[in-house]
Amino acid sequence: MTLFQAASSAYEQRLRRAEYLAGEHAFAAEVLKFFSEITKFQKSLYARIAAANPATAAHGGRPSPPIREAFDAALVLPHFRAFLSTVERYAPAPLAESARQMAAQPSDTWIAQLAEYWSGSASVQTAFGDGEAEAVAQFFPRAFLQPYAEFLAEQIPTPTLLETAKLCPLCGGQPFLGVLRREGDGGKRFLVCNFCAQEWEFRRLLCPNCGEDHERKLPIYVAEQFPHVRVEACETCKSYLPAIDLTKDGNAIPLVDDLAALPLTLWAHEHDFVRRHANLLGT
Repeated sequence: MTLFQAASSAYEQRLRRAEYLAGEHAFAAEVLKFFSEITKFQKSLYARIAAANPATAAHGGRPSPPIREAFDAALVLPHFRAFLSTVERYAPAPLAESARQMAAQPSDTWIAQLAEYWSGSASVQTAFGDGEAEAVAQFFPRAFLQPYAEFLAEQIPTPTLLETAKLCPLCGGQPFLGVLRREGDGGKRFLVCNFCAQEWEFRRLLCPNCGEDHERKLPIYVAEQFPHVRVEACETCKSYLPAIDLTKDGNAIPLVDDLAALPLTLWAHEHDFVRRHANLLGT
């Protein structure tokens, strides 16, 4: 299977899981249906990017220059208006209105916003951030450019980590989600990058926000409704990271199951824990 085929399969898995969870959890159906439309667009954009880079996609060679320096506005900009149209058509009203306003801006403004996000110089929406307006602003470059970042990251061999990395070793992005994958009789912990969506191994007992490593300060909460979704909290910095436990549900797709677990997000906020970095849709 080529890298492109693997990526196409991954997008299809996200779509199938979103459809399934929308049927299981009515409260998350609207969010998941919008996510599905965004995922369809992302799958199409990924295919166009791969087609424009056939040698890289076929051979998995390391891109040059590195990810954060590889932004090619000419490659992606022709597809941005179609992305805005998708958001305007399927998003909740406030986000749809933002898409309409952005569509009226000149292309130079689009390029500046996309390039700023890509370089990492733009502020990244977190639970410690400036609120809903910033979350909306960050959605557009993040959702649009994620397939591009994923494509570039997937060309790079997984690096050998000599120590626990708090930032993505491929692009320097921040983690926004955890994953437990089965290993032996237990599970190995990974973090998911909020920029390129790749995973890297991370210590089980360590807060990725402040570095707390005392077990009693790192409680884990699980709801009966979502036995495979964990709230990995830190009493020291009062942050939390959602984590998808694939040892309990091997059918889960972390990027999708995180969106469906809205009650856990509300529970965490009610108990004064804040999410370090929101998911794609700001929850």
